[in-house]
Amino acid sequence: MYNILICDDDRDIVAALRIYLSGEGYGILEAHTGREALDIVSKETVHLVLMDIMMPEMDGISATSKLREEHNIPIILLTAKGEDTDKVLGLNIGADDYITKPFNPVEVIARVKSQLRRYTMLGGMERKPDHITIGGIDLDDAGKSVTVDGEPVSLTPTEFAILKLLMESPGKVFSSGAIYAHVSGGYALSAESSVAVHIRHIREKIEITPSEPRYIKVVWGQGYKFEGEKK
Repeated sequence: MYNILICDDDRDIVAALRIYLSGEGYGILEAHTGREALDIVSKETVHLVLMDIMMPEMDGISATSKLREEHNIPIILLTAKGEDTDKVLGLNIGADDYITKPFNPVEVIARVKSQLRRYTMLGGMERKPDHITIGGIDLDDAGKSVTVDGEPVSLTPTEFAILKLLMESPGKVFSSGAIYAHVSGGYALSAESSVAVHIRHIREKIEITPSEPRYIKVVWGQGYKFEGEKK
């Protein structure tokens, strides 16, 4: 059973999310401040965090940043409609996705399932090779790890899923919408900006010079592709 931590200072929202997610068989942990969330993650087994942005004591952005220092579990931000800047900031510091309030229960469940699937890498009808090596990049799907020229790099579940998608089909161009749908389970108007943030993070971790990438290339007006041939 997966354990989901719901962190929001609005107890009614926490209660509603608990009902939606416990009905799907998930174990639920609850926090009402960023500090409480950090404390729970340090003591309990947590597989995914739903994190509100605006909270007392420690807000969701600060809590996400602290969590990312030690944990790669999926983090989905709970945001208000007018918090576009905070959404981008949250993605910049390591959040995997966001859900805008007021939310649809079906969307919440779909996004949670998608992120957990990415985290455990259990999804997909077609069997893919466990190891993909292109240039100096080696992706081990079974071990959920990536090395660059023999040195390990740490990727979030969403970053890993995007890199795996691109490396499985080198030379193929994927639109931002297609990439977003792959990692989140649905298209969104914000797909382009969200994917761009994740691509930048991946480049910072695998490229020698991120501003002049060797591997992940932009095809202007179309999307992204991974350059190179599988070994």
